[in-house]
Amino acid sequence: MSQRTTQRTTKTADATPEPAPRRGGAGWALLITSVAGFMAALDNLVVTTALPSIREDLGGALSDLEWTVSAYTLTFAVLLMFGAALGDRFGRRRLFMVGLTVFTGASAAAAMAPGIDSLIAARAVQGVGAAIMMPLTLTLLTAAVPAAKRGMAYGIWGAVNGLAVASGPLIGGSLTEHVSWHWIFWLNVPLGLAVLPLARLRLSESFGAGARLDLPGTLLASGGLFGIVYGLVRGPSDGWTSGLVLTGLIAGGVLLAGFVVHGTRAKNPMLPMRLFRSRAFAGINAASLLMFLGMFGSIFLLSQYMQGVLGYSPTEAGLRMLPWTGMPMLVAPIAGILSDRIGGRPVVAAGLFLQAVGLGYMAVVATAHASYGAQLPALIISGVGMALYFAPAANLVMSSVRPQEQGIASGANNALREVGGALGVAIMSSIFAAQGGYESGQAFVDGLRPALVTGSAVVALAGIAALAIPAGRRTAGNAVDAAQSGSAGSAPVLESVGR
Repeated sequence: MSQRTTQRTTKTADATPEPAPRRGGAGWALLITSVAGFMAALDNLVVTTALPSIREDLGGALSDLEWTVSAYTLTFAVLLMFGAALGDRFGRRRLFMVGLTVFTGASAAAAMAPGIDSLIAARAVQGVGAAIMMPLTLTLLTAAVPAAKRGMAYGIWGAVNGLAVASGPLIGGSLTEHVSWHWIFWLNVPLGLAVLPLARLRLSESFGAGARLDLPGTLLASGGLFGIVYGLVRGPSDGWTSGLVLTGLIAGGVLLAGFVVHGTRAKNPMLPMRLFRSRAFAGINAASLLMFLGMFGSIFLLSQYMQGVLGYSPTEAGLRMLPWTGMPMLVAPIAGILSDRIGGRPVVAAGLFLQAVGLGYMAVVATAHASYGAQLPALIISGVGMALYFAPAANLVMSSVRPQEQGIASGANNALREVGGALGVAIMSSIFAAQGGYESGQAFVDGLRPALVTGSAVVALAGIAALAIPAGRRTAGNAVDAAQSGSAGSAPVLESVGR
């Protein structure tokens, strides 16, 4: 870190400790950032088990249900790195509070939504708030925690985020069944209102160096992804040759191509394309995008299958998903030990292939009257695979670039994960709609099976991409070492879905 940068950040907890205990405490920072991270991570999957109730209450077609998930993940993805840069430039605590306010207000709007369109709009604004808030949680935590204790703090923060993902379907199902689906959004409001004054009083302000405000890149990525997802969502109902669908797909592709060109030529792009010259960086990011594509699309359909076809209540469906979504909480420590001993590449690849096997298994056993015992092995295999992927993936990302580029690398990886989730819901729903529908249990299964087979194939491709990562890379502890040396102080090193 340069002398100029050090002078600029004299307000951080590390540079000048606050004389009074009212701000800068590591414990308060850990509590505030963990709760905020829990809220943002929870909203990735909390809505899945509520989808049948939302559809019954507000109406809407399959495409509308897709947007209740994708509107959040898409805005979250495309604005995540921009939000981190805003915090670095204008103050992390200030922008964290702005993001938290937007997220909390949008949650209330979603809870009060009178129709499906207003719910989708509120979910999109939620994603904007999460994109500003989430990447700043770890930078604020880094500024407040002494270097010697950051590893433990990061572990707690990551575990809380993982708990949010694991419990998302269960919390959503329980609230939907015992109160109403509106409360999956109302839940964020008291949490946000409690955290806001604590953030104002207990967090110290800090700034980052070299913050990139790449507005052209953000607009190109946002427009391109929206066009492609719109075309994929509307294609089954409007027809793949309709004017709006073709316009969305073609314009989206052109804008994304423009984003790639921009990333190669701009002085300070939010995602420098030169990073993809690294086989390690390209491999782990391709694996991450494809893994989330298969996983999110599958969970979106399976949560509806368990309720609409098998007749489980929302709570029962959430509980039955835990062997999949909750397995990382149990297996991740073992996966971390394995990755330290044999390297991250074989562990990540093995996890992805197991996830692919689990999805393929589920496609085979899915029927209109399948027992839970028949599904359980598939859920466990998928859960173990997910756990093996999550534990070493972050270190693979961080070790694939130079220390000064780790913030960009982590932000890019997390953005691509969210993009994968949005594309997964759109693509697998299109396959479902082409082969089946909601008319009967058998019609749903007819659409579910080919979608799951596609998800399995996509995750298997992710495993192949992971094998392209060069072997023998030392990954353990790189992220923490970088953070302790100061480079992570301005890095949006977030794990928004399960660690």
